[in-house]
Amino acid sequence: MGFAAVDEVVPGQTAPSLRPLPLSALDGDRHRAHRHALTSARAPFAGVALDRTRIVGVVNVTPDSFSDGGRYLTRERAIAHGRDMLEAGADILDVGGESTRPGAAPVPVADEIRRVVPVIEALHQHGAVISVDTRNPETMRAAAAAGAAIVNDVTALSHSPESARTVARLGLAVVLMHMRGTPPTMQVRPHYRHAPCEVYADLSGAVQRARAAGLSPDRIVVDPGLGFGKNQAHNLALLTWLPMFHCLGHGLMVGASRKSIIGRLDCNAPVMDRLGGSLAIALHAAGQGANLVRVHDVAETRQALRVWEALGRSMADGAPDLDDHPGQV
Repeated sequence: MGFAAVDEVVPGQTAPSLRPLPLSALDGDRHRAHRHALTSARAPFAGVALDRTRIVGVVNVTPDSFSDGGRYLTRERAIAHGRDMLEAGADILDVGGESTRPGAAPVPVADEIRRVVPVIEALHQHGAVISVDTRNPETMRAAAAAGAAIVNDVTALSHSPESARTVARLGLAVVLMHMRGTPPTMQVRPHYRHAPCEVYADLSGAVQRARAAGLSPDRIVVDPGLGFGKNQAHNLALLTWLPMFHCLGHGLMVGASRKSIIGRLDCNAPVMDRLGGSLAIALHAAGQGANLVRVHDVAETRQALRVWEALGRSMADGAPDLDDHPGQV
């Protein structure tokens, strides 16, 4: 990862402050570990190279998802939707059978397994790299047997004392997402003194617990969990402070697709009218070095990233000399 400036986060009584550092300061003993975390190339994640921002397509096999309201509840529709996402350019498919939207009630594990396993099996046979969106060790085991290579856990492996050991024993990769509270309670007056620093500290602890359970660094990605126990100000602050999360030394995933943060910024736009905002945040995340973006609209996100990447390459190569091409603009 390249960068031109570095700020040091300095703790304060009410909120941290930023102190600019010369890049040469990163060569000293005090900051050498941070330099390594910031500049080291991220290893492939479940076989997916993280040499550019990769797309994780969402496949909800639930009747009450906030984003599609059960549109893909049947296995046939979910499988067809996943195949469409692969053809549109998804690098990973994230299959979930339990809604974790604000206010959602828990789903019996047997029902979750019944929903996701046939879809994972079919999409795995189609060549997809599969992530299972679950917090339950029983579902993790069933999904791994069906072909899943990644666990995307909204509780960062804290829901069960078996979770971390299960992921480690099965040789799976994991996305450690931050959530404060539980889906039924997380949006009831969430409070932080400084959301980015507290989320960072919580994820740092989650990484340490995953490592202690036997997961190697290349099998861990972190996600600040936009909308999971955060209000609008918290979400915007996290997006502003995304670069700080690279100091954890792991891949970074950002999932803002169709979320309420977009609706609140645009006259309470309904869920299905949030494509523009979803693309804006995906491009912002890519610009801040996010390795993965979790999205519902794969084709549109792929196009946006391709154009953004081409513009970046063009700017890096330098503007053309118009004197060599008179009359061309």
